[in-house]
Amino acid sequence: MTNPAATRTAGRLPVVAWALWDCGATGVNAIVVTFVYGVYLTQQVGAGLPGPTTPASWLGRVLTIAGLCVAVLAPATGVLVDPPHRRRTVLTVLTGTVVALTCAMSLIRADYHYLWPGLVLLACTAAFSDLATVPYNAMLRQLSTAETSGRVSGFGSAAGYFGSVLLLLIVYLGLIQGDGDTRGLFGLPHDDGQNVRAAMLVTAAWFLLFALPLLVTSKVIDDGERPPAVGVLGAYRALWAEVVGEWRRDHHVVYYLLASAVFRDGLTGVFTFGAVLGVTVFGVSSADVLLFGVCACVIAAIGAVLGGLLDDRVGSKPIIVGSLAAMLVVGMALLNSSGPVAFWVCGLLLCLFVGPTQSSARTMMMRMSTEGKEGVAFGLYTTTGRAVSFLAPLMFSTFIDVFGANRAGLGGLLTVLALGLIGIVGVRVPGSRVSARSE
Repeated sequence: MTNPAATRTAGRLPVVAWALWDCGATGVNAIVVTFVYGVYLTQQVGAGLPGPTTPASWLGRVLTIAGLCVAVLAPATGVLVDPPHRRRTVLTVLTGTVVALTCAMSLIRADYHYLWPGLVLLACTAAFSDLATVPYNAMLRQLSTAETSGRVSGFGSAAGYFGSVLLLLIVYLGLIQGDGDTRGLFGLPHDDGQNVRAAMLVTAAWFLLFALPLLVTSKVIDDGERPPAVGVLGAYRALWAEVVGEWRRDHHVVYYLLASAVFRDGLTGVFTFGAVLGVTVFGVSSADVLLFGVCACVIAAIGAVLGGLLDDRVGSKPIIVGSLAAMLVVGMALLNSSGPVAFWVCGLLLCLFVGPTQSSARTMMMRMSTEGKEGVAFGLYTTTGRAVSFLAPLMFSTFIDVFGANRAGLGGLLTVLALGLIGIVGVRVPGSRVSARSE
C-alpha cells in the first residue's frame, strides 16, 4: 500500500524512545512468562498442590484464557486507537497496568495457597502486555516512511531482544544464580521465594524506566478529526465494517492475517518449548538453558537488525519466506541430532531467523494497511495471532502422544511453521515500491 505521507520522518530521538518501550516490554515477558516467574509458580508455589491437575497444567489453562481475552478485546482496542491522538493515552494506561501487576507479583509466596492469585496476576499481565502492542505497533507509521519502516521495525525488535538479555543477566546474576540458602550477588534468601519476588520488583522498575521516554516525549498527533465516542458494541460494528472494507479492497490482507497468525504461533512455540526440549531431550542443564536464553536473544536481535536492513531493499515477504524455510531446514537437522552441542548450534541458528521473521511480519502488516487505519490493522493482527495461539501447544503435545517421545514435539512445531510458510507464499503484497519487489 503506497504511503501518501512518504516524505514524513520522525527523527532519531522519537524512534529511539519508541524502541526503548519494546526493550522494557520484552524484558517483562522474558522474566514473567518464560524464564523466572512462570517457573517459580509451577515449581515452588505449586509444590504440594492437592488434586490431579498439576501446576503446569493450570498455568497452560490460565494463559489460554488470557489469550482468548486478548482475542476478544484487541479489535476494540484497535478501533479505539485508530485516531492517532488516542494512542499515547491508551498505551500509557496499559503500560501502567502491566507495571502495577508485575509489582503485585512480589506478594506471591512459595505456598500453594498463593498459586491461584499468582496465576491470575501472570495471566492478566500477559493479556495487558499483548493489548499494549496494539497502540504501540500503530505508532510505527508515525515514525517511519515506506522506505524506512523495515529498519525502524527491526531496530525496535532488536532493542526488545537486547532488553531481554540485559534484564535476564541482571536477574540471574543478582538474584537467581547459586544453589545455597541465599542466591545471587545480592545474597537474597531462596526460602519463600524472596529472591524471585524481588526480581518482580526489579522487572516492574525496568519496564517503567524504559517506557517513560515514549510516554512522556511522544507527540500527540492531532489531525483535527474527533470521531464520536463509541461503546464496545459500536467498536465491534465499526470493526466489522473495516473487515468487510479490507476484504473488498484486497482479499490478500485477510489471507496475510491468517498466514501470519500461524507462523507467528510457530515462532512463539519455538521459544516457549525450546527450554523444555533442551533439558529433556538434549541433556542441557537448567542453568545452561537460562544462559542459552541470553545468547538466543542476542542472536535474534542481530537477525532482526540484518533482516530489517534487507527488508527495506527486497521487501518483507522474501525475508519471511526465506527465514521460515531456513528454520525448517535447521529444525529438521536438530530433530535428527543429539547432545547439548547440537542443541546450542541448531537452536541459535533457529533464533537467528526468528528475529527477522517477527520484525518483517510487523512491517508487512503496516505496509498492507490503509493509511489512517493502522489501529484496526494491528488490532486484527494481534487478534488473529491470539486466535490460533493453541495451535503450537496442541501440535507439540499431539506429536509427543502419537510418537511416544518428547523429541517428536519438535516435529509438531516444525509442522506449524511449514503451514505458515505455505500460507505466506500465496499472499500477494500490493502497492508500494518496496513491497513490489517482493512479488
